[in-house]
Amino acid sequence: MSNKKRVLITGGAGFLGSHLTDRFIKEGFQVIVMDNLITGNPDNIGHLFGNDDFTFIEHDVTNFMHVAGDLDYILHFASPASPIDYLEMPIQTLKVGSLGTHKALGLAKAKGATFVLASTSEVYGDPLVHPQKEDYWGNVNPIGDRGVYDEAKRFAEAMTMAYHRYHGVETRIVRIFNTYGTRMRINDGRALPAFMSQALRGDDITVFGDGSQTRSFTYVDDLVEGIYRLAMSDYNEPVNIGNPQEVSILEFAKEIIELTGSSSKVTFQELPNDDPKVRKPDISRAREVLDWEPKYPREEGLQKTLAYFKKAVLG
Repeated sequence: MSNKKRVLITGGAGFLGSHLTDRFIKEGFQVIVMDNLITGNPDNIGHLFGNDDFTFIEHDVTNFMHVAGDLDYILHFASPASPIDYLEMPIQTLKVGSLGTHKALGLAKAKGATFVLASTSEVYGDPLVHPQKEDYWGNVNPIGDRGVYDEAKRFAEAMTMAYHRYHGVETRIVRIFNTYGTRMRINDGRALPAFMSQALRGDDITVFGDGSQTRSFTYVDDLVEGIYRLAMSDYNEPVNIGNPQEVSILEFAKEIIELTGSSSKVTFQELPNDDPKVRKPDISRAREVLDWEPKYPREEGLQKTLAYFKKAVLG
């Protein structure tokens, strides 16, 4: 019987989940990935099949979850996570944030496992406070198009803290800001996959609104490092993990055009409902509690990501 620690990662075949799977394997854990593959991709974890420390279970976490044996950690990363996804799958998004979180927390309680919730900067909604600190309660439209994701994650945070306070479950909450890197789906509707795909094809780059809205983009390796440190810590309150280097969407589009050497032009379309005007994390808590801050400047992260998109888009 192995004495290695065991971790369950829900949504582990997705963009972030698969990178976390690699990290925990590297750290000497046995990793079980549970994913129903509605947005996950088996190719993201294909290199791990045959590894004795890796197990894949195809399962919808909104149904009863069973994992034999001990579990030391559960990372709940199952959820549609881009506007296109949760507009196309609003009910599934709400269910995985509520029922899925409930099932995963129940399993953590039964196994005595530390539970790590993938929350999001979207809990801040269209923020009236800038940059966003963890003690800001947000400005969310509960019945808007994006409410299915925003409120699912806010509910998931509330349930996580309830299990911590009432049942004594060890819990962690990571509020993830815009992240990019290899294994993103090229058609998931987020800014970087859309811009990079359009630029590589020579198509016009579509910017919503006038492009003045801002985002803060984190390279995936930085995010994974922050999440791993949080999981290994004993800190129960939410922690922002993101890159405070803020950029307007229009400027970001221009950066992608320059990076790819594309002849693409920028075109403008109507801004979607409730699209946040600003997004920038205050990472004081991550610095203090986890001794974490991002290491990759955007220019370097984008260079690392470009080769993946060239292959994905151009073959």
